Amino acid sequence: MKTLYLVRHAKSSWKFDVIDHERPLNERGLNDAPAMAAHIAAAMPKPDLMMSSDALRAKTTALFFAQAYGIDDKHLVLDYKMYDFAGADLVEVIRNVSDEVDCLMVFGHNNAMTNVVNTYGSKTIDNVSTAAFTAITFDINSWKDLKQGKTIYYKAPKEL
Repeated sequence: MKTLYLVRHAKSSWKFDVIDHERPLNERGLNDAPAMAAHIAAAMPKPDLMMSSDALRAKTTALFFAQAYGIDDKHLVLDYKMYDFAGADLVEVIRNVSDEVDCLMVFGHNNAMTNVVNTYGSKTIDNVSTAAFTAITFDINSWKDLKQGKTIYYKAPKEL
């Protein structure tokens, strides 16, 4: 049995003249990310591994979750390949995770998050909102065998 937690980065700011990869969170994102992190850390078991896109907005969101779970930020794995907007690269990263990891938490971008949630989960979500969390369980022993699972939890910041 494997469990996948997917988190779309919190709301980012467009007011800075920076490349997309370096866009920070905006005020709403800086409020939503720690609120969601605290809620999820209280509601869901601690993941065995946290991986994030290395884009600033995803990494910042992930750091709030690491703090809420009491995970040292040096254990957060950053991967440029997760800077993916379609989902194929994100799925490839997930499929290559060690089978010793039973609960994996990933942080990334849309449309990749919505595509993966709808392809591999059992609940259709029109658009995974910023800072939203989805948990999907899979009846598999290896991440390489990733197939459709069961969506067991979805929460968006507006539901808090």
